[in-house]
Amino acid sequence: MSRQRSMEVIENSEYVTIGELVRLTNVRYSTLKYYTEEGMLPFEQAEENLTRRYKREQSVVQIQRIKDLRQEGKSILEIKTILKL
Repeated sequence: MSRQRSMEVIENSEYVTIGELVRLTNVRYSTLKYYTEEGMLPFEQAEENLTRRYKREQSVVQIQRIKDLRQEGKSILEIKTILKL
């Protein structure tokens, strides 16, 4: 098992893992995994070990947008439609 990267390193990285996104956004792992599976949170797949890599800045903004829409009472289906626009 690899050692966790420090928050300083994570905050300056172009790409992060889903676990690092949990630390950056305080959103549960299972929630981020669900957003990923529903196509709401784009990622790139690293070939060597099939690790999903997320663009840090874009992902943090997208997660905040989803959180805001959820707070407005939007359903997942409505949010998916809004994100595609």
